[in-house]
Amino acid sequence: MGVIKKVPYFLEKFPGGGLLATNLEGILSHAQASSMWYLLFGTACCAIELMCTGASRYDFDRFGMIFRPTPRQADLIIAAGTITKKMAPRLRRLYDQMSEPRYVIAMGGCTIKGGPFYYDSYAVEKGIEHIVPVDVYIPGCPPRPESLLEGCLTLQKKIKSQKLTDWHEK
Repeated sequence: MGVIKKVPYFLEKFPGGGLLATNLEGILSHAQASSMWYLLFGTACCAIELMCTGASRYDFDRFGMIFRPTPRQADLIIAAGTITKKMAPRLRRLYDQMSEPRYVIAMGGCTIKGGPFYYDSYAVEKGIEHIVPVDVYIPGCPPRPESLLEGCLTLQKKIKSQKLTDWHEK
């Protein structure tokens, strides 16, 4: 994207005479990145930090992050906490109900690799990437709200760099 400073006389009605030049992919990817509607999949202590991020102190809304209660309206799942083998099909079903393009953020050590339950529990998934494809990993036990905000900004940068053809190849 760029701004053209010198424009013909008939475009002088714009403030400062500037003109914004871009392409359709740039507009769509910027709009997608600036209005992420997320679905919470919080199961343990990481979900407390996730809820704290949406509260007034950290204010998720300023990044265009809006909570949606149903997967049909969401384009991002934030998975936080221990994922058990019994919950795995439900997480996959929620992911499949989302429309494309869809994204996943894995928050916390338990979600990413099973956490402290990796060796001691047969009922815990050893990582969420076996269930759904993950776009951004946020390590920690539990990660601070600042880490989640940084992960969302990383996802926004990733979305802005995508092309229209990349949405269906994922």
